[in-house]
This record gives sequence, C-alpha cells and structure tokens, in this order.
Amino acid sequence: MSKVSYYTAEGLKKLRDEIDHLRDVERPKASNAIAEARDKGDLSENAEYDAAKEAQAMLEMKISKLEAVLANARLIDESQLDTSKILVHSTVKIKNQTNGMEMTYKLVAQSEADLKAGKISVDSPIGKGLLGKKQGEVAEIQVPNGILKFDILEISRD
Repeated sequence: MSKVSYYTAEGLKKLRDEIDHLRDVERPKASNAIAEARDKGDLSENAEYDAAKEAQAMLEMKISKLEAVLANARLIDESQLDTSKILVHSTVKIKNQTNGMEMTYKLVAQSEADLKAGKISVDSPIGKGLLGKKQGEVAEIQVPNGILKFDILEISRD
C-alpha cells in the first residue's frame, strides 16, 4: 500500500512539471543515446551501449516512483486547516529551550522539504515531534544526539 502525501498547489505543480520533463525531455535523450551507441557496432563489447541502457533503466525507475507519488498525492486546501494545532502545511515558530534560538518552519511533504527555504518534512524527527502540538506546549523530540525541547510559540497558515 502506498503512502498518501499532502501537497500545496505549488508543490503538486512542481511534481507534475518534474514528471513531464522526465517523460518529454529526458526519456527521448536516453533513447537517442541508446540508438547512437547501437550504431557504433558490436553490442557485446560496447560499454557505451550498456551505460546508455542502464541510464535509461534508472530514468524509467525514477519516472515510475514519481508517478506513484503523484497517484497518491492529495491537494490541501490550506484555508480549511485547523490552526489550533500543528498539522501538515502549518507554519510554526519554535524556540529551542537549550540555546534560546527561535526558528520558523513550514511542515511539508517529504518531496517538498527544503531546509534553506524553511520547509521541513513531516517525516523528519522534528516534523514528527511537532505534529499535533498546540501553541504554548513543549515538544520533546528524540534526535540522534538526545532529546531536544522546543516551546511552540506560534502556529499559522500562509
């Protein structure tokens, strides 16, 4: 059974665009590389042909995985989400109790995660630890280095 992933309209469009690019641009390139390698002669000793076939197989596997993700993707209407607790697509402001550092993150599907943009996956240890928490609560999150404690300062949708 495949896992359902929740996306914003922007994230879903990005996923579809990536699949379209792989199908419409990369797949023909892979076929051309195989054809060019085949034209060079004996296939039994043609490393270029073997490499092209392997690259094509990897591309097809990637397309297949992304299509499976897309088939199980669900669009979230962020305006209908509850802001009283942290859910997928919540923007949350937290404060690390150990060092007093404040951070703001948006919880997103794993494929949309981008730490530089402040988007963390709901499947990450911190993302999992924040889910379901309410403003004013303390999230105790098990990470490889031990337990981190975060004060939940603010929850919003944007």
